[in-house]
Amino acid sequence: MEPHSFEVIAEREKGLRRSLSTAQLSMIAIGGAIGTGLFLGSGFAISFAGPSVLVSYAIGALIALLLMGCLAEMTVAHPTSGSFGAYAEYYIGPWAGFMVRYAYWSSIVIAVGTEATAIAVYMKYWLPDIPGWYWIVGFSGALVGVNAVSVKVFGSVEYVFSMLKIAAIVAFIVLGAWMVAGAPSGSGIGLANYTVHGGFFPKGVWGMWVAVIVAIFSYLSIEMIAVAAGEASEPRQAVIRAFRATVLRLVLFYLLTLALMLAIVPWTAAGTGQSPFVRVMVATHIPGAPGVINFVILVAALSAMNSQLYTSTRMMFSLARAGYAPRRFGQLNRHGVPVAALLLSATGIALATVVNALHPDTSFILMLAISMVAPMFTWFMIFVTHLFFRRRHRDEALGFRMWGYPATPLLGAGLMLGALLTTIFTREFRMTLLFGVPFLALLALAYRFWRRGWLRERGVESEVLG
Repeated sequence: MEPHSFEVIAEREKGLRRSLSTAQLSMIAIGGAIGTGLFLGSGFAISFAGPSVLVSYAIGALIALLLMGCLAEMTVAHPTSGSFGAYAEYYIGPWAGFMVRYAYWSSIVIAVGTEATAIAVYMKYWLPDIPGWYWIVGFSGALVGVNAVSVKVFGSVEYVFSMLKIAAIVAFIVLGAWMVAGAPSGSGIGLANYTVHGGFFPKGVWGMWVAVIVAIFSYLSIEMIAVAAGEASEPRQAVIRAFRATVLRLVLFYLLTLALMLAIVPWTAAGTGQSPFVRVMVATHIPGAPGVINFVILVAALSAMNSQLYTSTRMMFSLARAGYAPRRFGQLNRHGVPVAALLLSATGIALATVVNALHPDTSFILMLAISMVAPMFTWFMIFVTHLFFRRRHRDEALGFRMWGYPATPLLGAGLMLGALLTTIFTREFRMTLLFGVPFLALLALAYRFWRRGWLRERGVESEVLG
């Protein structure tokens, strides 16, 4: 079953158009990673950790940096849309490729629904009386249309979305720095906010560590740059440049914006009903500023949805081409888009619509909790796959080499495992493993049945399943 060379997998996944530039590749990763996790999820993280959320996001950034280094090394060697799913299949075994692809695909499908749920929250700012599921259906339909046209159109739209987000964050950083630097004594604005409400660790070290889970969610989708490399015009050169630029921007944007936010608005004011960014804009007393930033974070959610629809579609395409899903999901239209895979990957939107209609006030945190285990499992498996990859290429010259092997992938895997186990002891995230463990067990069972059918077709039923 296992191919003798990776070229077999690469050949299997041919047909997608290589139309994405280096700039677009960077923006796709930023588009996915700068979205609800920063603009809305940061409020949850702050409520867990207080000012020590800065440490939480720094730990999350370290995990993301380690992950990106491992992915860059493997992607430069093997640029393909199957990405880390294909790497797990080749370097660990078919079962790993099956589990990683399906776990990641399902996580992104649910993440699309999480972003859609956030859109409903943002639209309440202007039109609080209109049911949120109206907005979910309307905006989602438009984004499915963008993804169905061509990868070039998708890349152009995502580039514009991400540029708008970056411009807004830079403006926020400049305005926030000006407010903190010029705040008069007694204004309630300043670095003293880091300690006046219970100290820097008001919820203890445990609260800081729990917030790492939200930080990981915030950085989630940074790995989609490896998936998009399969449609880059110059994949190897683009991947190296885009990985470096993306990590730097994300770390700066997340940590700087959070640091300024906490200095302007006390952490006790952070809540889940409204983005903390909007709260900061209210504090500036600039006419129209809250509405402007609410529009920007709406665009951020749309951008993240757009990127996630793209990535989940390509992962389902890879599953179909590997024989792990029905063949129709591996078929391309005349523009090189797997439309059937796209429509299947939009099912998370339907889930979000139902959840929002039934539980409008708690839908976001519920969607966040059930969406976490699969991406955390995927990140853990990326670190494990890199260990197998480097062992196979121990004495070879690689186009990009991750520093600190084997300590760095082991550290990343350990931190991910620790974060996963933490969800058991956290009320807000208990659903993560309660939903996730049975789901992963179901995937393992599905692989076993799929494997048995594959063996039966080839008359080798006596072969050991695995």
